[in-house]
Amino acid sequence: MRSGNGAAIEVTGLAKRFGDVQAVADISFTVARGEVFGLLGPNGAGKTTTINVLTGLARPDAGEVRVGGIDCTRNPKAAQHLIGVVPDESNLYPELTGHENLCFCGALYGLRRRDREARSRDLVERFGLGEAANRGFGGYSRGMKRKLTIAAGIIHGPPLLFLDEPTTGIDVESARQIRTMIAGLSAEGATIFLTTHYIEEAERLCRRIAFVVAGRIVQVDTLDHLMEPIQGKHAMLLSIEGSATAARELLSSRVQGLEFATESPDTVRVESRMPIRVGPLARALEDGGIEIVEARRLRPSLEDVFVRVTGIETNAMRREREGRGQTP
Repeated sequence: MRSGNGAAIEVTGLAKRFGDVQAVADISFTVARGEVFGLLGPNGAGKTTTINVLTGLARPDAGEVRVGGIDCTRNPKAAQHLIGVVPDESNLYPELTGHENLCFCGALYGLRRRDREARSRDLVERFGLGEAANRGFGGYSRGMKRKLTIAAGIIHGPPLLFLDEPTTGIDVESARQIRTMIAGLSAEGATIFLTTHYIEEAERLCRRIAFVVAGRIVQVDTLDHLMEPIQGKHAMLLSIEGSATAARELLSSRVQGLEFATESPDTVRVESRMPIRVGPLARALEDGGIEIVEARRLRPSLEDVFVRVTGIETNAMRREREGRGQTP
């Protein structure tokens, strides 16, 4: 899965509309060969539409797309021999076994029978699915299905892999295993383009990240550069007995030099360029009849940057995931 130097993906002025909905609006970015690039945003932001255009499943209304140096603007499928695609929902056959599904995918990519069978055996072992290889895919757990779907996407050894929400809706252990697999594929030289609305996932896996909101990229940069504005900043989360709004207003009026914001109905976030002491905060709240239940120091994270840049509260994204039974 090795790649040379240069750009694996080049997108300029990409736009796509579905009826009255502008799914993607004039986005541009470049992905270098060998990097893990993340498109991060809430559901409905245009992530899946973007990946569908890049993989030839949708034709853009405007803009230019180059994949592996090939112009795919007018011929969306021109670079399909270079790519592997893992959709957000499995596209494998429930009546076939895991091994049969992989061999079938290998045949579609033109692998000889001996090669696809050997590759299938190697992948099921690598993905921890050896004991399930001869079982029907329809009986797999969601995590197992996700892992086999990724295996099917790389059976032909593509230099460029597209992953649409790779860990959505699966258990914690399977999600951890998939992240390890992605890191391993990157270490082997594969270029990986992934979409996600899990901020922690983007922070763990990606070298560069694009924030996308309502079909537009609002910022794209390396993780290190994105984190620069909050380096050296101290943060603390206060869980309080009572109204977070009342606590924030009380703290703002009585404690100088700190920034306060409500995170939820019963939590207040405190930020400062200097170390934060709990004592003055507790005394100020006690004078107003409000008690601190817990004070927890926070490390600077990509979540802080995302909220500042997009204005989208990550709590809303978490509630959306929980409502759909998804696992972070």
